[in-house]
Amino acid sequence: MEILLTNIKKWLLLDEETRKFFILLGVNFGLFFLFIILSLLIGKYTAQIISTIIRRFSPQQIARIYESLITPLEKVLQVTGTLFLISFCLNFIQIYAGFYQFLKFFINLAVVISLATLASGLFRQMLRIYGIDLLRKIGLEVDELLLVFETIANTIIGFISALAFAQSQNINLIGLLAGLGIGGIAVAFAAQNTLEQLLGTIVLYLDRPFVPGEYIRINLSSQGILFARVEAIGLRSTKLRTPAKSTLVIVPNSMMANADVENITRGKKVMVLLYLDFPRSLDKSEQALLEKVVKESTGSLFGIDPDSTKINLYPQEDQPGTRARVSFFILGSNENSIDFRKRLLELANEGISKKLIFYGIDFTMQEPTLYVDSPVTI
Repeated sequence: MEILLTNIKKWLLLDEETRKFFILLGVNFGLFFLFIILSLLIGKYTAQIISTIIRRFSPQQIARIYESLITPLEKVLQVTGTLFLISFCLNFIQIYAGFYQFLKFFINLAVVISLATLASGLFRQMLRIYGIDLLRKIGLEVDELLLVFETIANTIIGFISALAFAQSQNINLIGLLAGLGIGGIAVAFAAQNTLEQLLGTIVLYLDRPFVPGEYIRINLSSQGILFARVEAIGLRSTKLRTPAKSTLVIVPNSMMANADVENITRGKKVMVLLYLDFPRSLDKSEQALLEKVVKESTGSLFGIDPDSTKINLYPQEDQPGTRARVSFFILGSNENSIDFRKRLLELANEGISKKLIFYGIDFTMQEPTLYVDSPVTI
């Protein structure tokens, strides 16, 4: 036992240089973890800190713009702020090159992704809040072309983010792409059909006319008009399951990208219920004016079923006056287009309010507007 204790004491005897190394290691990693904890605490309140600074030192108009743009993105802003602070904490362990480079790769990747997500969200908010209103003011038709602009902007943001991450890792991405481009020309001639399938796959993933699980009707030269469920979209082909025979039809993606496709699953519409309360009964002329204002405001909107607008007037139960229930349908193929049309509807509500006030009709609009999903009859 004494021999064992003697050996342990010998092992614990460290020279001056080794002791300095371990002391420096403990100090650096202690500061690193301490500032990591501080980064998590401060990053949690990034949105509130920035909001307080802007409200205190900026004009009220800028503060309102900030609130309208950033409020839906507070979580993303918190994550981005936290990751930025953590990336600065890496400087405490920079002398430990291997561990530093290992962590730097993942932290930089997370920072770039969070920044790209924040930039994409900001552009989307600007487009929905200010872009739609601007186009209407200058007299241009607002349609789903704005969604195309949003997709293009997201692609550009993604490309810039990839370049920034490659630069942080000392990777010459431009040179790499140029080299691949020269070699790709030779490959293109040798594998033309395969590349055609891959390009079709890229088109399907970017445009997303259908996704796995949806029912579609498609016109194929070999099958005729086919009604099927999308099972999977692979690199080369799309698998379709027919409902009656339950057989699997495998179609090259190049054909799927060029075929006429009717997406049955996305054939949906949303019923909008809008309530207007008037403090008195409306005479015939005011009822006609109300119907004219509402139909003009909703009929000019892109994506609103023009023949679905209905206005029902009935007396209020618990107080004098008249309540008008306005109902119509918003048509859309996906959540983005539905949200886009809801933003248009908000502008239409403002237009209805201004016109009725201009004609001297006093009313209150019930909030919030009700949205009810309703299937489209096939």
